[in-house]
Amino acid sequence: MVNTVFQVANALYNSSCLKFGSFKIKSGALSPYYIDLACLLSSPKELCIIAETAASGIKNIMSTVKIDKLASIELKGALILPSIACKVNLPCVVVRKEGKAYGATGRIAGAEVRKGEHILFFDDVVSEGSSKLEGMKPLEELGANVENILVVVDREQGGRENLEQLGYRVHALAKISELVNCLLQLKRISEEQASTVLNYIKKP
Repeated sequence: MVNTVFQVANALYNSSCLKFGSFKIKSGALSPYYIDLACLLSSPKELCIIAETAASGIKNIMSTVKIDKLASIELKGALILPSIACKVNLPCVVVRKEGKAYGATGRIAGAEVRKGEHILFFDDVVSEGSSKLEGMKPLEELGANVENILVVVDREQGGRENLEQLGYRVHALAKISELVNCLLQLKRISEEQASTVLNYIKKP
């Protein structure tokens, strides 16, 4: 676990995926940090590290439960999903935020979703959990079993607990508090930056 957190922390920091400052997040609230996985596209080395770490996590999950396909919702998680799918040799599915009205219509792109299949849902972060439910709904409506969720970072804002209360199993490569403490120990960030984030996640 410690080695995983170290790898994820360094990869997100070196690729500028993990940013510190003041950012407006989806809920409208201000956050002292932001995670943008799209930055991995300009950092192949770090992209490979995150993909390999996620693949290792998925293989651990697959050692105890059946997984037929991987899925994510556009955009952030979907950007690196194919890189992960190649490493675990599983088909992948991208859920569009809106249905496509031309060509191959609907909200599902990629592999066909069949009734009864076990699909692992992957995404960049979990905050409150609502976007995960939005992304998984079209898969479940097609009859897929979505029981496991893997995110790169748990923002520790109640989303993991909310989803687990609904019966999902939520896995994270790292918690934001673990990443911040790791970067502080490595002297990549200041004590002020670390305390600002740690105090932020303690708020109700």
